[in-house]
Amino acid sequence: MKKEAKYLLLIVLISFGLSSLILGLLGLASFIPQFFTLAIVDSINPCTFVVYTIFLIALSVKNLPKRAIYVIGLSFIFAVYLSYYTLGVGLMIITGKIPVTWAGYLAIAFGLYEIVTGILEKSRTVGKGKLRKLAFSTEATIVGGIILGLTVSTTLLPCSMGPYVVYATIVSKMKALAYVLLGLYNLVFVFPLFVILFAMGSLRESKEFSQAMVRHSRELSVIAGILLIGIGLWVLL
Repeated sequence: MKKEAKYLLLIVLISFGLSSLILGLLGLASFIPQFFTLAIVDSINPCTFVVYTIFLIALSVKNLPKRAIYVIGLSFIFAVYLSYYTLGVGLMIITGKIPVTWAGYLAIAFGLYEIVTGILEKSRTVGKGKLRKLAFSTEATIVGGIILGLTVSTTLLPCSMGPYVVYATIVSKMKALAYVLLGLYNLVFVFPLFVILFAMGSLRESKEFSQAMVRHSRELSVIAGILLIGIGLWVLL
């Protein structure tokens, strides 16, 4: 696990250390708490873990060596990052004309939605059955991981668009800088996927961890909703 620990430490430094450093250098130090709150709320969304659990189960039945799992897993994460970033650009274009104060109301509305659906345990993952079939039918290769990652990202947006829409609304007013901030946001968004891939001792443990997060989806949704409402109040005040 020494090599995996080094990889994970590097990812932590890039996701959190680099983001904090760049935000500080850009004079946005006061925005750091809100930045990480939105990105982390988005990243620990139960839908993300549902998608990744399906992906891990599909890999486990193919009896791949550890190195191949890492390579395919990284290609999957890269594809999720790329497609989610692209979706974010689209959101910024749409929300660019929306006043920043609207982000506050949107955050509160999405926060309440997260809490209610969490308490009622309503699934927000789109096309879960089709996604499962795709995961098991896709070849266990780098190309397959990229195709699957690009595809599943479309299932994440309806589920996790609350914090992403709020974030896009806020940063869209920062012009060219917004694209840099979007890239930093997505580094944090994919961080849990790296944790699952490298921090666990085996594929079985990775699946168990991901499945445990899915089992606690109710609690995660309620916490995410409360944090979103807090962000909304911060924007309005």
